[in-house]
Amino acid sequence: MSMDEYKKMLEEVRKSLPEVVFIKERFEIPKALGHIQGNRTIISNFLQIASNLRREVDHLLKYVLKELATPGEIKKSGALIIGTKVPASRINEKIRQYANAFVLCFECGKPDTQIVREDNFTYMKCTACGAKNIVKAKI
Repeated sequence: MSMDEYKKMLEEVRKSLPEVVFIKERFEIPKALGHIQGNRTIISNFLQIASNLRREVDHLLKYVLKELATPGEIKKSGALIIGTKVPASRINEKIRQYANAFVLCFECGKPDTQIVREDNFTYMKCTACGAKNIVKAKI
């Protein structure tokens, strides 16, 4: 195979890849914004965090509350009310752990993943590199 043929094949493969593979933007895990009010912690941007991570609010909520071992709920205003005083650093740590387990690709590290269910297994499929890995289904 000549070098020209190789370059032509490489170009064809590159054209077939999704555009997100070539974007070099840096993904940042969103930080929780909130305050402590009495014996409760109020996170005002929880819905936005779930949206930025491109995951269902209920899934993220279950994970964070279980990890913090505390009750909590989303109010109509969209704020997360946690039943105890929790420092922002602990909440941000749990969000980072969630992102590592359920958002960031295990192979390429990009956030371009989807959670898909096939044959009683839950996978995290990366649209950037094509990797497919089993994730813990239940929280």
